[in-house]
Amino acid sequence: MKKTIFIMSIVVLSILLGACSSQKKVSRVSPDEQIDLSGRWNDTDSRLTAEAMINQSLTEPWLNNFRDTHGGDKPVVICGFVKNKSHEHINAETFVKDMEKAFLNSQQVRLVQGGEKREEIRKERADQQDFSSAETMKAWGREVGADFMLQGTINSIVDSEGKETVNFYQVNLELTDIETNEIVWIGDKKIKKYIKN
Repeated sequence: MKKTIFIMSIVVLSILLGACSSQKKVSRVSPDEQIDLSGRWNDTDSRLTAEAMINQSLTEPWLNNFRDTHGGDKPVVICGFVKNKSHEHINAETFVKDMEKAFLNSQQVRLVQGGEKREEIRKERADQQDFSSAETMKAWGREVGADFMLQGTINSIVDSEGKETVNFYQVNLELTDIETNEIVWIGDKKIKKYIKN
């Protein structure tokens, strides 16, 4: 009996010690710190993509060409869909939002809402027609029409042999004139990662 209790005590103690030693440790780090754990797409890749696309899009000729032919007006851009054709889940919204923020902060480009958010705003405007006072109700037909739509793709190529893998990512964004269907700018960012297990 004593031997059984002794063995059970050792088993319980072993379980408790094992549980204590496997607890996670979490610490806060700077969002700018580069940490690569898996070799897959991560926040650093998103940030590098945003920086490259912002720099390319705000310094290319399309912007001055538009202002020159439209009396100095700022172009209005709507962000469309960035299609992920890569081998893994990539949320394009992280770098697209950084681009939108840079567009606004540059004071060179105006943005209009697109997609689901635009539909939510239109629903609110429709609700105001029934429930808001005439003085505060927002009118239909006053939206600013976009001059350009931003769209793109994310592609990847994986090359592996044994315990070595190379992940290659290419992000392409295009700005298209909505009226003429002319592509006025193409930006790209390429990222290549070598992983050795």
